[in-house]
Amino acid sequence: MSETAINILVGGSAGQGLATIGQLMAKALTRAGYEILISQEYQSRVRGGHNTFAIRTGPDPIHAGTETIDILVALNQETIDRHSKRLAKGAVVVAGDDLNVTTGQWLKLPFKELAPKPMFNNVAALGVLGSTLCGDISILEGLLANTFGKKGQEIVDANLAVLRTAWEWVKKQEFEFTCMPPAPDDAGKRMMLNGNEAIALGAMAAGCNFLSFYPMTPSTSVALTLIAKAGQTGLIAEQAEDEISAVNMALGASYAGARSIVTTSGGGFALMVEGISLSGMTETPLVTILVQRPGPATGLPTRTEQGDLNLALYAGHGDFPRPIFAPGDVEECFWLTHRAFEVAERYQCPVFMLSDQYLADSYRSVASFDLDRLPEMTAPVLVPDDPKTYKRYALTDDGVSPRAVPGYSTALVKADSDEHDESGHIDETPENRIAQNEKRMRKELGVMEEAVPPTLYGEEVADLLLVCWGSTLGPCLETMELRTAQGKSTSVLHFGQVNPLCERQFIGWLEGAGTVVGVEGNSTGQFCRHLLGTTGFKIDNLVLRYDGYPLTSAYILEGLNSII
Repeated sequence: MSETAINILVGGSAGQGLATIGQLMAKALTRAGYEILISQEYQSRVRGGHNTFAIRTGPDPIHAGTETIDILVALNQETIDRHSKRLAKGAVVVAGDDLNVTTGQWLKLPFKELAPKPMFNNVAALGVLGSTLCGDISILEGLLANTFGKKGQEIVDANLAVLRTAWEWVKKQEFEFTCMPPAPDDAGKRMMLNGNEAIALGAMAAGCNFLSFYPMTPSTSVALTLIAKAGQTGLIAEQAEDEISAVNMALGASYAGARSIVTTSGGGFALMVEGISLSGMTETPLVTILVQRPGPATGLPTRTEQGDLNLALYAGHGDFPRPIFAPGDVEECFWLTHRAFEVAERYQCPVFMLSDQYLADSYRSVASFDLDRLPEMTAPVLVPDDPKTYKRYALTDDGVSPRAVPGYSTALVKADSDEHDESGHIDETPENRIAQNEKRMRKELGVMEEAVPPTLYGEEVADLLLVCWGSTLGPCLETMELRTAQGKSTSVLHFGQVNPLCERQFIGWLEGAGTVVGVEGNSTGQFCRHLLGTTGFKIDNLVLRYDGYPLTSAYILEGLNSII
């Protein structure tokens, strides 16, 4: 955890331009060489409501968000009323001179003096924020020019004038605040990516060329990112009338040889369940991106939770392999998405990627991905060696049958939702049913043998072991660092693949630890229950959060107080 991190919160109503302030500031910090971690809070409405854009930044790695605020940029009174209690000692409040601030140092923005029209108020606030941080104005100038360049030079010049006026105004004010510490000299070029963008990039790297989806927050930006690059990648995208159509379109495309993806959240995934079973029976590759939000039903559409693990584990009727990946950070979103495609293609089964709203909308500064690390993708057979004797569901030792693409040869490529024989013809005899079911399930043994192992951070044997999966990684790492700095023996075990689990990869760490605590973003400890059912190892101590907000180290430490 960085001791020099600064925590910025921009708050206001939808439509006030707070995202513009936050994104431009975050891009400027990234270009200057700083680490960033962004979390966004927004409501399901176009205008109004209370939204925030939080930036935690500094020269050192940052794992998670925090509860305290060093700079509060308030675009309305509600932001001040809601967040004043979170202000750190010496905090600065950037707010209009017409608002009421009773806590912290108040930089009273005279918007009528700084901006010629209210539409420029967010740029004025951006200039004040950048100057308060002692940033480099030339970076923000370049970003503004790029952002508004399509609207013409007159608009660009007007925005630049407001930025410079606000920047200079700060220098005339009397307040105490420590500037940003110097950025690392060797930071190199960084990308500013959020989890959904990284998932889309991972799919592109895997050669994904068909997308079908029905928009559902917070998964939609995965699809939009893929669509934005479709002209360069050759991807075909279809916005279906509903999720049932989307999953079946993807299966049809995959049967025809495409690498297919569907994107959704919990309520949409529930409608896809029959299609998931169809993928399992027909052994047709399918990658489903399930970006979680709180349920049941519509739940909290724009908040975060890890409540859909059970849904992914048990969706669909009957038994078939169901690999599930859950990235812990933006980088893992890229690598594990590529992995999901490889597993789906190689083992001819549905594969799920579990993300969540926090990770989906959380921007980080990341280095470019080394594409040379990516393995070569498995591809279907276009022309079988002997088309006349080709059997789509041939019984094999590893359960993987030769998958041909129809139309490229005289081979008959059958796909049947009923139980079928090796050639794909319906066969309801008990002997065939047992043989084909066991063939399909043998593939899970291969997936398990090649499972992505969980990562242990910290000591091999610790007094306290925090067990987590998916996006809870960062908060757990920060908790570990805080406790370690106090001389308390702590480690973190993070699972990026949550099914199937290969017990021998991690059981020794669980059994060797002093106290094991499960940390999850749901109300029942879904992963810990899955772990118990898979390995028999029971985790009695849990720190759970299910109020719609992401876990933080402060939240975890408070939960640990009642355990150890």
